[in-house]
Amino acid sequence: MKNQSTNHLFMIEPEVFHSNDETLTSNDYQSVNEENASLEEIRDKALVEFNNLKSEIEKRNIQVTSMKGIKECPDHIFPNWFITFEDKTFQLFSMKAKNRRLEKTLDMISFLKSGYELVDDLSNFEDKEMFLEATSSMVFDRVNKVVYAGLSPRTNKDLLQKWCSDHGYELVLFETLSHKGSEIYHTDVFMYAGQRVIGICFDVILPEYREMVRSKVARYHDVFEIYENQIQDFCGNALEAKNLNEEYFLIMSSRAFKAYTEEQKAVLATYYKEIIHTDLKTIEKYGGGSARCMLNELF
Repeated sequence: MKNQSTNHLFMIEPEVFHSNDETLTSNDYQSVNEENASLEEIRDKALVEFNNLKSEIEKRNIQVTSMKGIKECPDHIFPNWFITFEDKTFQLFSMKAKNRRLEKTLDMISFLKSGYELVDDLSNFEDKEMFLEATSSMVFDRVNKVVYAGLSPRTNKDLLQKWCSDHGYELVLFETLSHKGSEIYHTDVFMYAGQRVIGICFDVILPEYREMVRSKVARYHDVFEIYENQIQDFCGNALEAKNLNEEYFLIMSSRAFKAYTEEQKAVLATYYKEIIHTDLKTIEKYGGGSARCMLNELF
């Protein structure tokens, strides 16, 4: 049976962390660095949050492999530049910000090559200003080979269509609108896919696409609706994982968990042994991403 979720996650411990000037223009959920906080203070707080999340995941018998980031990469804590697959292959992807391209270090690629075969590398599309930011741009239904993607400056339509065609994935493509009136920078901000359920906010999808997306999502999964006002609390930025006992968990930030209604939490409890959540407020504030952005899957 194909697996939607894995029991082995990858994280990058930040050498530096602060608001990345190169990503601010396309991320409506990111804040600038405050004058009264030094970059070291911001990094130190982020490191505590990183370690707490890693620890809580490991306590549930889910394996975490972590590597140390480099000082040139303020977003290294978000390892969203590669994807691994169940056939023990991996692929590298095209990143918009120049300092995010540096995240694909030789050490990390060597680590991936120790367990996976590199079968595709889209890095050359960076010079053509065509970007596809891996598991952030694309939300995968791995079992049924479907990719869900909202167009944005970081998710190029032509490259997306080419990738799905080359690798045999059905593409469900749509457009979105954030609370600030621009395209939402990553699909994983408002959508996650599990073995049995997909969490999604239809309200941020443009009206002409909503029913199409709803019908596509409902083919293979139960549909869990996230409200538009919950997106700013990163309620859509979650990841399903399982432990070595085949128990399923949903991982998110405490901010996201608190923003869910009691009714929503009760629904999620029917699918998951537990919702794992920790405080990620520094990472969310300056990085504009949350728990799912901090995790990549090792199949």
